[in-house]
Amino acid sequence: MIPFLKYQKLYFLISGLVIAAGLLSIVTYGFRYAIDFTGGTTLEYRFDKAIPSSSVKQILTTEKIESIEYRGTNTGFYLKTKALDEKKEKALQNKLSSQLNSKVTVVKSETVGPTLGRETLYKTITASLLAIGGILLYMTFAFKGFNFALAAVLAMIHDFLVVVGSYSLISHFFGAELDTLFVTGVLTAMSFSVHDTIIVFDKIREYSRMYGKGNISDYANKALTETMVRSFNNSMTIVFMLLALVLLGGSTIRFFALTLLIGTISGTYSSPFIATPIVVWLEKRKKKA
Repeated sequence: MIPFLKYQKLYFLISGLVIAAGLLSIVTYGFRYAIDFTGGTTLEYRFDKAIPSSSVKQILTTEKIESIEYRGTNTGFYLKTKALDEKKEKALQNKLSSQLNSKVTVVKSETVGPTLGRETLYKTITASLLAIGGILLYMTFAFKGFNFALAAVLAMIHDFLVVVGSYSLISHFFGAELDTLFVTGVLTAMSFSVHDTIIVFDKIREYSRMYGKGNISDYANKALTETMVRSFNNSMTIVFMLLALVLLGGSTIRFFALTLLIGTISGTYSSPFIATPIVVWLEKRKKKA
């Protein structure tokens, strides 16, 4: 039996530093929000020959299209602007094609109104709260105790803070946008965290039934010793797949895969090193009370 809980202060220190760095990034840099939340139009066009960015910008100015974000190359550009209707966008395509004497290929064209953006944000928050509430109720019922449920939810919040904070850094340094795919990734990572935690908690409960109400720290260390290799191997199969998507996947899913990758690593870490020490501490307090 490996005494994992002996180093719990180190585990909390590592988590505290990672979360603190993420929160500092959120306060300092914030996020780059996609139009899913802010509303607007995102356009990505490609040309069949090299076109200077200055010529494209001149046409945008002539058409009175104000760019919120513009990234251009000789063969195309990415534009984020206020919401454009279909007529305005078609006029822009014709103007680019005629004045630049180039075929314009539409790679991406997406428009979201500001009302829909606010509704998406509201639904995202609601979905997250419902997920946390549902997990809390289920685990309280399944383990017949609030302490196990509370420890699992606190570990899940830990993973949420790690993923969100890390994404703020990625958003600032690599241009990742916070969109609905990110929300999907966060919720998936949170569910994975709870799944791994339940395996450890179930082992602790099994030992409690088998040997009676003994030293819960010993039960926890024994449970972690028996489940650690299985959890690690299971996580590594997911990590390798996600790593391949991050390195080789297209730009559309790269940051989504990266969100899942961070969430998977954080979830694998938090189940044995955050959730388990918390539930042991809560159960010891319960016995003293």
